[in-house]
Amino acid sequence: MGSSCSTKDQETERLPLKKAKRSIAVAHTIPTKIKKSFLENLENWKEYKVLEEFAVKFQHTSPNEALSNALEMKSLVTNLKDSIRPEIFNTPSFNARINVLFSEAERLADITFIPAIKTVEISNQVEKTLNAFSALNAKINTVLSQKKFEDAIGVSANFIGLDITKMDPISRKTVAVFDKKIKTKSASKKKAIQTKSILPDYKNTKRKKRFQKLKINN
Repeated sequence: MGSSCSTKDQETERLPLKKAKRSIAVAHTIPTKIKKSFLENLENWKEYKVLEEFAVKFQHTSPNEALSNALEMKSLVTNLKDSIRPEIFNTPSFNARINVLFSEAERLADITFIPAIKTVEISNQVEKTLNAFSALNAKINTVLSQKKFEDAIGVSANFIGLDITKMDPISRKTVAVFDKKIKTKSASKKKAIQTKSILPDYKNTKRKKRFQKLKINN
């Protein structure tokens, strides 16, 4: 009897301790930030802006707070997934990043219905969700960096087989100069071909007039 009472007392002591651990805020990964020069490209993507602001709640949160915000997080990610995004982000690779984020947010929402979920499991899932959001932001930066590069040199980086995410500023400048030379050379060559095509007609006309003049003299 005494042993049974002792066990119950120990379990009663553990419950407040478990609740206390769930109330302790934990610092999590801070997602990759969108470059300031690219923010204007996202101004009209309201679903992204709302999600970005809400995700800040998870950067320093307790497991209890994370669970209380999990369902709303999933809802916002769902809205992002179904939203009409800027055309430049309508690619398979970009969709893949959103799908990963949705899967992690969905998992975080699911564990709110698991009574026996451990504190460490909650924190781990919060971390995975933030990492997925960070990967999405990194992809946004990459896509917009590539667009900026292509606009600068006037030719698609994919067309010439370059990965501008691995290029330093000096290399980018070199490519821009090289591309300018190619365009100048191409324009000169085109002009030469056009001039050459006119010459035979001019010569034939000159010869024809000369022949007619000789014929009249005879």
